[in-house]
Amino acid sequence: MPATREVPRFDPVRVRGGHRPGRLLRHRRRAVAAGLAVTATALVAAGPRDADGARGHPPRPPAHTASASGERPAHPGGAAGPVTAPIRISDAATVRLLRPGDRVDVIAAEETVSGGDARVVARGARVTKVPEPVEGDGGALVVLSVPRATAARLAGASATARLAVTLW
Repeated sequence: MPATREVPRFDPVRVRGGHRPGRLLRHRRRAVAAGLAVTATALVAAGPRDADGARGHPPRPPAHTASASGERPAHPGGAAGPVTAPIRISDAATVRLLRPGDRVDVIAAEETVSGGDARVVARGARVTKVPEPVEGDGGALVVLSVPRATAARLAGASATARLAVTLW
């Protein structure tokens, strides 16, 4: 084993400017501020997203779950929010009783050979507009606010049946 060498003696090394606590503290504040800015930017960029990665749009319920009104969207991923649906009610005198804001049930009455069959097509639909009836038109128009799936059922029922309303 070789002999150990001794380290020669030398004066301490002095760094220009020395060690100032104020300067170190100022740099620490800048580092923390920069770190916070980077973190905030990363959080905004990675912000909340829907399952499909879209931001800034209202969330849509999954296709397999029902909406708040208990009805399914018209197609997978479709919005379950209310839409306006104009329908023609066969009795114009009944329509004159309606006012915007009223709640109604819409009933479809189908006439068959064996008799009449009535079914409720929409429950609790809100009346949004009651246009002036046109004379000799065979009924009156009413504009309702209903979920999208209910609007599709109303359109289908109006093609094959006479529609009537009952006030709540």
